[in-house]
Parts: sequence; C-alpha cells; structure tokens
Amino acid sequence: MNTTLRITLATALSALSMASAAPALAQGKTLTISWWGFNGEKLEEIILKPFREQCQCEIVFETGNNADRLNKIQIRNGGGVDVAYFSDSFSQIGVEAGLFQKLDRSRLPNLEGIYDIAKDPQGGHGPAYTIGRVGITYDSAKVDPPITSWNDLWREDMASSLSLPGITTTAGPMVVMKAGDHAGVDAFADSDAAFAALEELKPNVVKNYNTGSEMINLFSTGEIKAAIAQDFTLAQIRAAMPTATWAELEEGAIATLNTINIPVGAAEPDLAYEYINFVLSPEIQQKLAEEGVDAPVVKSVTLTPEQAALWTYGADVIEGLQRIDYQKMNAAKTGWIDRWNELFGS
Repeated sequence: MNTTLRITLATALSALSMASAAPALAQGKTLTISWWGFNGEKLEEIILKPFREQCQCEIVFETGNNADRLNKIQIRNGGGVDVAYFSDSFSQIGVEAGLFQKLDRSRLPNLEGIYDIAKDPQGGHGPAYTIGRVGITYDSAKVDPPITSWNDLWREDMASSLSLPGITTTAGPMVVMKAGDHAGVDAFADSDAAFAALEELKPNVVKNYNTGSEMINLFSTGEIKAAIAQDFTLAQIRAAMPTATWAELEEGAIATLNTINIPVGAAEPDLAYEYINFVLSPEIQQKLAEEGVDAPVVKSVTLTPEQAALWTYGADVIEGLQRIDYQKMNAAKTGWIDRWNELFGS
C-alpha cells in the first residue's frame, strides 16, 4: 500500500471514529413535543435552548389545543410524538384510551423534590409540571361583603353580576359540581339536583364565557363583578381592573394540573425521560415561575410576594386544594353539556 493511500485510509478511519463518538445531534436524534405553543420565546430561552445543549438533539413541535392534539395521538395509535403536554382532564382521556406509558419513576429523580399532588396524579402515568386552581375572582370595589364561599355566588346581591365558564371549557363542568355541593348532593350521583341549583343561579348570570379574554372584557366594561375563573387569568384581570380580588374560599379552590406524558408509540423514550426530568429540575421551575410562565411544582422554589401572588404557590395553598375525579367527570360530561345548553343556550 503506498503512502498516499495509507494516509487517505487513516484520515477516513479517523473521521469515522470521530463521527461514532459524536453526540446525539450528529446521530440524528430528534425529540418531538406536543404542546400548546404559548409563551414560545420564554420557553425557548428557559427550557429548549439549555436542553438542546444538554441532549445534543433536535427538537420539533406539534402545537394546538388539547382536544385536537389528543385526537392526533389517538389516530396514530399513541405515536408521532415523544412528550405530550395536556391539562389533566384531557390527559385522563388519554390514560383511559391507553395512549400513554406508565412511567418508571426511578428514571425521574427530580420527582423527589415536587409536591405530592404532582408526583403521580393519574395512576402511574405522567407527573404534573405546574399546578393551577379554579376559584372565584371578584371586584372588591363592588362586592360587599367579600366572597368567602362558593355558596356566595347564589347571594341576592349578586343578581345580574356573574359570568360562568362555558360547559366545554376546563372549568365549566366544575360549575355543575359546585352547584351539586350547593344543593347538598354529589352532582355525579344526582345531576337533577345540581341542575336545579344552576337554574336558581341563572338570574345572577350575565353571560357564560368561552375564552379568558372574553371574561376579562366583561370585567373591564363593568358588565360583571364576579366570575368563576382559573388563576392564570388573574394578572390580566387586574391589569384591566385593579380592584380584582381572588376569593379565599372556605371550601378551597379546585386544583388543575398540567401533565407531561410519554405516548406509547414514542420514538425517543430515553430523550423523553431526560426532558421531563429536566423540566422538573429546581432551576428550571424557578425560572418558569419568575418569568411568569408556570406555577412551580418543586417545593424548593422561592418567590417574592409579588411573584407568588400570580400563582398557586406554597404548601398551605396547595394542601387546601380540592381534587377532581376526572374519570367520573369525563363520563358525565356529555350529558351535562346537553343539559347546560338547554338551561343557558348553546
């Protein structure tokens, strides 16, 4: 073999050796994430950029609302994406349909540092990465005495003052449950009594809303002075109406959890585990909360009073939340939608 050929072969072997030792990016690994697509710039800076550096992989996205994205995963028999973000009512549907893997908790060491409510909310499937709540917000300049109970929505002084979330929104079915509580029954067992209580509430309702912006507009124009709402809207409500107050309810607000799952057909499950553990790290959770993206589930996150005011934050608040049986709710929802539309109009 001549010298030139030996050098050429040596160079080729060296290049091959370097390629085989190169990080995952050079091997073409891609993590596919299904999520809503909100706060894109902040999530790129806080999560995606540092995770790319850690995993040396490409990241691509499938975006859209809960229902559309879950439907796509179901059509593909649990394939197409590696990590799936959903609100807990929709992830429960995915769990029941067999679309998500049960997770190996030993591969998620950061679970040890998060609140118990977030560790395993749906029977061995994905953890929650953020906690929210459904409660009541009201205009403290117009509502006196203050609202301190879910039952206060039925007060006579609240006539023509209230907005409810539409029945197909995240919080809508929770209104039926609270009407059942007001009637002294379990709405799942006695929906007739729950809807009778809703009929009693109807004179207090100005309009049902289907988007947060619609509800905020009702406050800003003075058409309503109270609403059942999710707490992530509070900052925007206060921007439109500085006297907005989050009610401290004696029965507690209702927990809402956003979960991260690995679909059964994930092409890169190892990357998916790495990503979920990364999102649950104290450093990432701290930044997400500070930047106004998500409430933290990591117990060690420390926020200023101003930062904390926007979130479901702190052990006392989280321990006081009520949980929803989404298996029962999803089973009841279709019938409730029909009855709601008869009562309030579609």
